Amino acid sequence: MKNHAMQSSVTRRRFLGGSLAAGAALSLSPSFLALAQDASLITRPIPSTGELVPAIGLGSSATFAAVARSEDISAVRNVLSTLHRHGGRIFDTAPGYGASEEVSGRIAQELGIQEDLFWATKLNVAGRGGATADVDAAWAQVENSFDHIGKPTIDLIQVHNMGAPDVQLGILNELKEAGRIRYTGITTTFPDQYEQLIQVMQDYPLDFIGIDYAVDNLDVEERILPLAMDRGIGVLVYAPFGRTRLWARVGDRPVPDYAREFDAHTWAQFFLKFAISHPAVTAATPSTSRPANMEDNIGAMLGRLPDEAMRRRMIETVDALPAA
Repeated sequence: MKNHAMQSSVTRRRFLGGSLAAGAALSLSPSFLALAQDASLITRPIPSTGELVPAIGLGSSATFAAVARSEDISAVRNVLSTLHRHGGRIFDTAPGYGASEEVSGRIAQELGIQEDLFWATKLNVAGRGGATADVDAAWAQVENSFDHIGKPTIDLIQVHNMGAPDVQLGILNELKEAGRIRYTGITTTFPDQYEQLIQVMQDYPLDFIGIDYAVDNLDVEERILPLAMDRGIGVLVYAPFGRTRLWARVGDRPVPDYAREFDAHTWAQFFLKFAISHPAVTAATPSTSRPANMEDNIGAMLGRLPDEAMRRRMIETVDALPAA
Protein backbone atom coordinates (compact mmCIF):
# COMPACT_ATOMS: atom_id res chain seq x y z
CA MET A 1 0.00 0.00 0.00
CA LYS A 2 2.85 2.39 0.70
CA ASN A 3 4.18 1.84 -2.82
CA HIS A 4 0.72 2.54 -4.27
CA ALA A 5 0.46 5.79 -2.36
CA MET A 6 3.84 6.89 -3.62
CA GLN A 7 2.99 5.94 -7.20
CA SER A 8 -0.34 7.81 -7.05
CA SER A 9 1.41 10.99 -5.98
CA VAL A 10 4.03 10.77 -8.72
CA THR A 11 1.46 9.88 -11.37
CA ARG A 12 -0.74 12.83 -10.60
CA ARG A 13 2.20 15.23 -10.59
CA ARG A 14 3.15 13.99 -14.06
CA PHE A 15 -0.33 14.68 -15.38
CA LEU A 16 -0.09 18.22 -14.03
CA GLY A 17 3.00 18.81 -16.11
CA GLY A 18 5.45 18.10 -13.30
CA SER A 19 4.47 21.27 -11.43
CA LEU A 20 2.49 21.69 -8.25
CA ALA A 21 2.31 25.46 -8.51
CA ALA A 22 -1.15 27.01 -8.37
CA GLY A 23 -2.69 27.15 -11.80
CA ALA A 24 -0.78 24.19 -13.20
CA ALA A 25 -3.91 22.09 -13.58
CA LEU A 26 -5.71 24.71 -15.63
CA SER A 27 -2.81 25.21 -18.03
CA LEU A 28 -3.19 21.75 -19.50
CA SER A 29 -4.65 22.86 -22.83
CA PRO A 30 -5.92 26.05 -24.51
CA SER A 31 -9.33 24.47 -25.05
CA PHE A 32 -9.60 23.61 -21.35
CA LEU A 33 -8.57 27.13 -20.39
CA ALA A 34 -11.22 28.59 -22.69
CA LEU A 35 -13.81 26.26 -21.20
CA ALA A 36 -12.83 27.30 -17.69
CA GLN A 37 -13.28 30.96 -18.60
CA ASP A 38 -16.59 30.59 -20.41
CA ALA A 39 -18.48 27.73 -18.77
CA SER A 40 -20.46 27.69 -15.58
CA LEU A 41 -19.80 25.05 -12.96
CA ILE A 42 -21.89 21.89 -12.89
CA THR A 43 -24.24 21.98 -9.93
CA ARG A 44 -26.64 19.47 -8.45
CA PRO A 45 -29.82 19.96 -6.39
CA ILE A 46 -30.03 18.62 -2.86
CA PRO A 47 -33.12 16.40 -3.21
CA SER A 48 -34.84 17.39 0.05
CA THR A 49 -34.79 21.14 -0.68
CA GLY A 50 -33.70 21.75 -4.27
CA GLU A 51 -30.74 23.86 -3.09
CA LEU A 52 -28.05 23.82 -5.76
CA VAL A 53 -24.47 22.98 -4.79
CA PRO A 54 -21.32 22.61 -6.92
CA ALA A 55 -20.77 18.97 -7.84
CA ILE A 56 -17.10 18.85 -6.71
CA GLY A 57 -15.98 19.70 -3.21
CA LEU A 58 -13.04 19.01 -0.94
CA GLY A 59 -12.52 16.24 1.58
CA SER A 60 -10.18 16.49 4.54
CA SER A 61 -9.03 12.98 5.35
CA ALA A 62 -5.79 11.35 4.15
CA THR A 63 -3.08 13.85 3.14
CA PHE A 64 -5.21 16.84 4.16
CA ALA A 65 -5.49 15.44 7.68
CA ALA A 66 -1.75 14.79 7.80
CA VAL A 67 -0.98 18.38 6.79
CA ALA A 68 -3.49 19.73 9.31
CA ARG A 69 -1.55 17.93 12.06
CA SER A 70 1.75 19.49 11.00
CA GLU A 71 3.30 22.72 12.19
CA ASP A 72 3.13 24.27 8.72
CA ILE A 73 -0.54 24.54 7.81
CA SER A 74 -0.04 26.83 4.83
CA ALA A 75 -1.08 23.98 2.52
CA VAL A 76 -4.47 23.84 4.25
CA ARG A 77 -4.87 27.58 3.78
CA ASN A 78 -3.89 27.36 0.11
CA VAL A 79 -6.14 24.46 -0.80
CA LEU A 80 -9.18 25.96 0.99
CA SER A 81 -8.54 29.28 -0.72
CA THR A 82 -8.28 27.51 -4.08
CA LEU A 83 -11.57 25.68 -3.53
CA HIS A 84 -13.32 28.95 -2.71
CA ARG A 85 -11.68 31.00 -5.46
CA HIS A 86 -12.79 28.58 -8.16
CA GLY A 87 -16.39 28.34 -6.99
CA GLY A 88 -16.31 25.18 -4.91
CA ARG A 89 -18.38 25.16 -1.74
CA ILE A 90 -18.72 21.73 -0.13
CA PHE A 91 -16.05 21.01 2.45
CA ASP A 92 -16.32 17.59 4.07
CA THR A 93 -14.62 17.03 7.40
CA ALA A 94 -15.02 15.15 10.68
CA PRO A 95 -13.79 15.20 14.27
CA GLY A 96 -12.30 11.80 13.47
CA TYR A 97 -9.95 13.32 10.86
CA GLY A 98 -7.42 14.49 13.42
CA ALA A 99 -6.98 18.28 13.41
CA SER A 100 -8.77 18.77 10.07
CA GLU A 101 -12.02 20.23 11.40
CA GLU A 102 -10.37 22.53 13.93
CA VAL A 103 -7.58 23.81 11.66
CA SER A 104 -9.75 24.28 8.58
CA GLY A 105 -12.39 26.07 10.63
CA ARG A 106 -9.83 28.49 12.00
CA ILE A 107 -8.30 29.14 8.58
CA ALA A 108 -11.69 29.63 6.92
CA GLN A 109 -12.52 32.25 9.53
CA GLU A 110 -9.16 33.96 8.99
CA LEU A 111 -9.82 34.00 5.24
CA GLY A 112 -13.36 35.26 5.79
CA ILE A 113 -14.89 32.41 3.77
CA GLN A 114 -16.56 30.32 6.47
CA GLU A 115 -20.04 31.58 5.55
CA ASP A 116 -19.51 30.78 1.86
CA LEU A 117 -18.59 27.15 2.43
CA PHE A 118 -21.07 24.31 2.75
CA TRP A 119 -19.74 22.64 5.89
CA ALA A 120 -20.32 18.90 6.09
CA THR A 121 -18.99 17.37 9.28
CA LYS A 122 -19.77 14.21 11.22
CA LEU A 123 -20.72 12.74 14.57
CA ASN A 124 -18.53 9.79 15.47
CA VAL A 125 -19.09 9.20 19.18
CA ALA A 126 -20.70 5.76 19.08
CA GLY A 127 -23.67 5.38 21.43
CA ARG A 128 -24.41 2.15 23.23
CA GLY A 129 -28.14 1.84 23.50
CA GLY A 130 -28.60 5.48 24.44
CA ALA A 131 -26.55 5.44 27.63
CA THR A 132 -26.45 8.88 29.22
CA ALA A 133 -22.64 9.12 29.01
CA ASP A 134 -22.70 8.37 25.29
CA VAL A 135 -25.45 10.89 24.59
CA ASP A 136 -23.57 13.52 26.57
CA ALA A 137 -20.37 12.76 24.68
CA ALA A 138 -22.19 13.07 21.36
CA TRP A 139 -23.66 16.44 22.29
CA ALA A 140 -20.23 17.61 23.46
CA GLN A 141 -18.68 16.58 20.15
CA VAL A 142 -21.32 18.49 18.20
CA GLU A 143 -20.73 21.61 20.29
CA ASN A 144 -17.00 21.31 19.60
CA SER A 145 -17.79 21.23 15.89
CA PHE A 146 -19.74 24.47 16.22
CA ASP A 147 -16.78 26.03 18.05
CA HIS A 148 -14.33 24.85 15.38
CA ILE A 149 -16.38 25.90 12.36
CA GLY A 150 -17.44 29.25 13.76
CA LYS A 151 -20.91 29.37 12.21
CA PRO A 152 -24.19 29.53 14.12
CA THR A 153 -25.67 26.98 11.71
CA ILE A 154 -23.78 24.01 10.29
CA ASP A 155 -24.95 22.90 6.88
CA LEU A 156 -24.70 19.14 7.33
CA ILE A 157 -23.80 16.74 10.12
CA GLN A 158 -23.80 13.02 9.38
CA VAL A 159 -23.45 9.99 11.61
CA HIS A 160 -19.95 8.74 10.81
CA ASN A 161 -19.51 5.14 9.59
CA MET A 162 -22.96 4.08 10.80
CA GLY A 163 -22.19 4.88 14.47
CA ALA A 164 -25.39 4.46 16.48
CA PRO A 165 -28.20 5.74 14.24
CA ASP A 166 -31.00 5.29 16.76
CA VAL A 167 -29.23 7.61 19.22
CA GLN A 168 -27.25 9.93 16.98
CA LEU A 169 -29.85 10.64 14.30
CA GLY A 170 -32.20 11.60 17.11
CA ILE A 171 -29.65 14.16 18.30
CA LEU A 172 -29.14 15.48 14.79
CA ASN A 173 -32.87 15.78 14.20
CA GLU A 174 -33.19 17.79 17.41
CA LEU A 175 -30.51 20.13 16.13
CA LYS A 176 -32.23 20.39 12.77
CA GLU A 177 -35.59 21.20 14.35
CA ALA A 178 -33.87 23.88 16.43
CA GLY A 179 -32.40 25.43 13.28
CA ARG A 180 -28.81 24.75 14.28
CA ILE A 181 -28.09 22.38 11.40
CA ARG A 182 -29.69 22.36 7.96
CA TYR A 183 -29.27 18.76 6.84
CA THR A 184 -28.71 15.36 8.44
CA GLY A 185 -27.27 12.13 7.13
CA ILE A 186 -25.19 9.03 7.68
CA THR A 187 -22.02 7.64 6.09
CA THR A 188 -20.04 4.51 5.52
CA THR A 189 -17.18 3.42 3.29
CA PHE A 190 -17.26 -0.19 4.51
CA PRO A 191 -19.07 -2.77 2.35
CA ASP A 192 -19.90 -4.91 5.38
CA GLN A 193 -22.04 -1.99 6.62
CA TYR A 194 -24.03 -1.56 3.40
CA GLU A 195 -26.97 -3.70 4.59
CA GLN A 196 -27.23 -1.66 7.76
CA LEU A 197 -27.05 1.54 5.72
CA ILE A 198 -29.89 0.35 3.47
CA GLN A 199 -32.01 -0.35 6.53
CA VAL A 200 -31.35 3.11 7.96
CA MET A 201 -32.17 4.72 4.61
CA GLN A 202 -35.51 2.91 4.67
CA ASP A 203 -36.32 3.62 8.32
CA TYR A 204 -35.15 7.20 8.95
CA PRO A 205 -35.69 10.57 7.26
CA LEU A 206 -32.28 11.53 5.81
CA ASP A 207 -31.08 14.41 3.67
CA PHE A 208 -27.76 12.79 2.74
CA ILE A 209 -25.67 9.68 2.73
CA GLY A 210 -21.90 9.60 2.25
CA ILE A 211 -20.60 6.52 0.43
CA ASP A 212 -17.54 5.21 -1.41
CA TYR A 213 -18.00 5.07 -5.18
CA ALA A 214 -15.57 4.98 -8.10
CA VAL A 215 -15.31 3.74 -11.67
CA ASP A 216 -13.84 0.47 -10.37
CA ASN A 217 -16.00 0.31 -7.22
CA LEU A 218 -19.58 -0.05 -8.41
CA ASP A 219 -21.27 -2.12 -5.69
CA VAL A 220 -23.45 0.78 -4.50
CA GLU A 221 -25.04 1.06 -7.96
CA GLU A 222 -27.03 -2.11 -7.34
CA ARG A 223 -29.18 -1.03 -4.38
CA ILE A 224 -27.87 2.00 -2.49
CA LEU A 225 -27.85 4.63 -5.24
CA PRO A 226 -31.28 3.61 -6.61
CA LEU A 227 -32.68 3.69 -3.07
CA ALA A 228 -31.24 7.17 -2.53
CA MET A 229 -33.05 8.34 -5.67
CA ASP A 230 -36.30 6.68 -4.60
CA ARG A 231 -36.13 8.20 -1.12
CA GLY A 232 -34.96 11.64 -2.21
CA ILE A 233 -31.63 11.40 -0.36
CA GLY A 234 -28.57 13.31 -1.51
CA VAL A 235 -25.32 11.43 -2.06
CA LEU A 236 -21.81 12.60 -1.27
CA VAL A 237 -19.21 10.41 -2.98
CA TYR A 238 -16.11 9.57 -0.99
CA ALA A 239 -12.94 7.96 -2.40
CA PRO A 240 -13.73 8.66 -6.10
CA PHE A 241 -10.07 7.84 -6.85
CA GLY A 242 -10.32 4.57 -4.92
CA ARG A 243 -8.13 6.31 -2.36
CA THR A 244 -4.78 5.60 -4.11
CA ARG A 245 -5.92 2.55 -6.04
CA LEU A 246 -6.90 4.18 -9.34
CA TRP A 247 -3.68 6.19 -9.54
CA ALA A 248 -1.72 2.98 -9.13
CA ARG A 249 -3.75 1.33 -11.89
CA VAL A 250 -3.34 4.05 -14.51
CA GLY A 251 0.38 4.49 -13.87
CA ASP A 252 1.94 6.56 -16.68
CA ARG A 253 -0.82 5.89 -19.20
CA PRO A 254 -2.28 8.89 -21.01
CA VAL A 255 -5.93 9.75 -20.62
CA PRO A 256 -7.91 8.08 -23.45
CA ASP A 257 -8.56 10.30 -26.45
CA TYR A 258 -12.29 9.72 -26.16
CA ALA A 259 -12.30 11.55 -22.80
CA ARG A 260 -12.26 14.81 -24.78
CA GLU A 261 -15.83 14.02 -25.80
CA PHE A 262 -16.90 14.83 -22.23
CA ASP A 263 -14.22 17.47 -21.57
CA ALA A 264 -11.98 15.40 -19.31
CA HIS A 265 -8.33 16.41 -19.74
CA THR A 266 -6.75 14.52 -16.85
CA TRP A 267 -7.32 11.22 -15.11
CA ALA A 268 -8.67 13.08 -12.08
CA GLN A 269 -11.35 14.68 -14.25
CA PHE A 270 -12.04 11.31 -15.91
CA PHE A 271 -12.64 9.66 -12.52
CA LEU A 272 -14.63 12.56 -11.07
CA LYS A 273 -16.84 13.04 -14.13
CA PHE A 274 -17.71 9.35 -13.90
CA ALA A 275 -18.78 9.76 -10.28
CA ILE A 276 -20.86 12.91 -10.65
CA SER A 277 -22.53 11.74 -13.86
CA HIS A 278 -24.55 9.16 -11.93
CA PRO A 279 -28.01 10.70 -11.47
CA ALA A 280 -28.12 9.86 -7.76
CA VAL A 281 -24.89 11.70 -6.93
CA THR A 282 -25.05 15.20 -5.48
CA ALA A 283 -21.31 15.85 -5.18
CA ALA A 284 -17.92 14.17 -4.92
CA THR A 285 -15.49 15.32 -2.24
CA PRO A 286 -11.98 14.00 -2.98
CA SER A 287 -9.37 14.85 -0.39
CA THR A 288 -6.22 16.74 -1.31
CA SER A 289 -3.73 19.07 0.32
CA ARG A 290 -2.38 20.44 -2.98
CA PRO A 291 -3.86 23.56 -4.65
CA ALA A 292 -2.93 22.28 -8.12
CA ASN A 293 -4.85 19.07 -7.48
CA MET A 294 -7.80 21.11 -6.22
CA GLU A 295 -7.84 23.11 -9.47
CA ASP A 296 -7.60 19.89 -11.45
CA ASN A 297 -10.56 18.47 -9.53
CA ILE A 298 -12.62 21.64 -10.07
CA GLY A 299 -12.07 21.08 -13.79
CA ALA A 300 -14.40 18.08 -13.56
CA MET A 301 -17.26 20.56 -13.04
CA LEU A 302 -16.65 22.15 -16.43
CA GLY A 303 -18.11 21.13 -19.75
CA ARG A 304 -19.92 17.93 -20.60
CA LEU A 305 -20.51 14.78 -18.60
CA PRO A 306 -20.44 11.22 -19.97
CA ASP A 307 -23.76 9.63 -20.93
CA GLU A 308 -24.63 6.05 -20.04
CA ALA A 309 -22.93 4.56 -23.09
CA MET A 310 -19.78 6.53 -22.37
CA ARG A 311 -19.88 5.50 -18.70
CA ARG A 312 -19.85 1.85 -19.80
CA ARG A 313 -16.86 2.58 -22.01
CA MET A 314 -15.05 4.22 -19.08
CA ILE A 315 -15.70 1.17 -16.93
CA GLU A 316 -14.35 -1.12 -19.65
CA THR A 317 -11.22 1.03 -19.96
CA VAL A 318 -10.47 0.81 -16.25
CA ASP A 319 -11.39 -2.86 -16.02
CA ALA A 320 -8.74 -3.57 -18.65
CA LEU A 321 -6.01 -2.04 -16.48
CA PRO A 322 -3.90 -4.12 -14.10
CA ALA A 323 -5.40 -4.49 -10.64
CA ALA A 324 -3.77 -2.34 -7.95
